Amino acid sequence: MPKKNQPNAMPDQSDLHHPDACSCCAMSRRDFIRLAAILGAASALPGGWAHAAESKSDRPLRIGYLPITDSSPLLVAHARKFYEEEGLEVEKPKLFRAWPQLVEAFIAGQVDVIHLLAPTALLIRYGSKFPAKIVAWNHVNGSALTVAPNINDVNDLAGKTVAVPFWFSIHNIILQHLLRQHGLAAVSGVPKDKLKPNEVNLVIMPPPDMVSALANGSIAGYIVAEPFNAAAENLKIGKILRFTGDIWKSHACCVVFMREADLQQRPEWSQAVVNAIVKAQAWIRGNRQGTAQLLAKESGSAYMPHAQAVLERALSHYGTDAYGKQGALQHGDWQQQRIDFQPYPFPSYTAELVRLLKSTHVEGNSEFLNTLDPGFVAGDLVDDRFVRRAIDKVGGAKVFGLPETLTREEILS
Repeated sequence: MPKKNQPNAMPDQSDLHHPDACSCCAMSRRDFIRLAAILGAASALPGGWAHAAESKSDRPLRIGYLPITDSSPLLVAHARKFYEEEGLEVEKPKLFRAWPQLVEAFIAGQVDVIHLLAPTALLIRYGSKFPAKIVAWNHVNGSALTVAPNINDVNDLAGKTVAVPFWFSIHNIILQHLLRQHGLAAVSGVPKDKLKPNEVNLVIMPPPDMVSALANGSIAGYIVAEPFNAAAENLKIGKILRFTGDIWKSHACCVVFMREADLQQRPEWSQAVVNAIVKAQAWIRGNRQGTAQLLAKESGSAYMPHAQAVLERALSHYGTDAYGKQGALQHGDWQQQRIDFQPYPFPSYTAELVRLLKSTHVEGNSEFLNTLDPGFVAGDLVDDRFVRRAIDKVGGAKVFGLPETLTREEILS
């Protein structure tokens, strides 16, 4: 067994089924039921969510994260002491191995700030009515559809199984958008011999299991956050069919999520938290290799269980020379990075996210989606007061390659 706070190494294939290997961005049916129970139990407390979401000022900042590249800004802000520069006392970020554990700790008040899948933020605020908001984006892009070597086109996935990390994820939304473009239908729970010629069976699977499942042929592909796509490449067991950022330009994946009570009752403290995270994003953009070194298991920091070579590939390996010929990157003119870091939560994205989620096949609690108005959610789910000030503090929108107007039009290929 690994020592405490020393998660198992990835992506060595011998470790993929180790009982302590991280579940990362996966949520199984059992996990989903557990999360629903957590949300339901807390909402039934005396005073409802108020008790679970109360703000306390007599303790250090506590950060929760999963060991994926999406969490990099929260971790770099700690490693580079940006929180302290903002006058905050901070504990070492706490690593969680699955979304239900992270969400449970957040709701119970055990951690104050987390990174969270953007569609899951919708589920928590509107499906369960927990008072929390997105205060910034944590990163953009940073995910891909990785497939077996014999898959050369999206149409080759017909009649096969593809793994996704969670129904309420940008991965599921973009994959189903891509399948529809190719005349394919997403289904779940259908035996292989019962699949129609135009159907693709989706299963929820932990990312470490995705890598090994692809290697043994039990799935044809998976769509997930980095560095699990880079891990498959380095292991030479799969290839990237499409980058998600090449389908939805500069889409958010994980967002910075905080309790509404903190935002209302401790605005100066909340501003300091966001300032530190935004400062970290600016630093990462100019220090990609340094970020990989800082977070990798070789550093001894215990932030990540991943090798530096895998993180470097996930943070930097991109471009038409590498991926143009295999069709993984079809929009080189968009001039993006494989994963990038910019904090502003564009309202146009949130509205489009709601529209797309309404037409995406999900299991579990989804009835609340029918009542959501995209325009309302764009203004209600996000509190951008703090991130606007934080962007100004580091030099303005130009630092992140953003328009000064902080507006954009959503582009889906």
